[in-house]
Amino acid sequence: MLAERKYKMSRERFDEISAELHYLETVEEKRVSEQIKEARSFGDLSENSEYDEAKTEQGKLYSKIAELQILLDNAEIIETSGNAQDVISIGSKVCIEDTETDEEKEFHIVGSQEANPMKGRISDESPIGHALIGKRVGDNVKVAIPAGEIHLRILSVTN
Repeated sequence: MLAERKYKMSRERFDEISAELHYLETVEEKRVSEQIKEARSFGDLSENSEYDEAKTEQGKLYSKIAELQILLDNAEIIETSGNAQDVISIGSKVCIEDTETDEEKEFHIVGSQEANPMKGRISDESPIGHALIGKRVGDNVKVAIPAGEIHLRILSVTN
């Protein structure tokens, strides 16, 4: 059997997924079950669109529950307390400078389940995140991106 992929995430993200799973397994599963029960009461199931819709929704719900369960079963909780203060790791907040444009950006390096580039949260698996892991303040980093190559200087790290 193939080894399952580990999903790196913070304790907070793990707890969010756990809470969502609990909600889906209790509240939503009961609601969908009631919809199916009500749709069955309408009679002939072969021409019952309400029943078909409820069964489709149930399938989507079970799929989402299975997906969340896999995430939790294969979660790797990232603790940032033991990391050196000046070394970039998952959980670090990093200020970098593009050495070609002098543009400064701040990123929070997170696991893939928490990434949100629009909010400055980049995955440790992204090209920039991967290149920054293990580096220190003052290091120059060359990053291969789809558009070519960028050169960054690390200005600050907060763990």
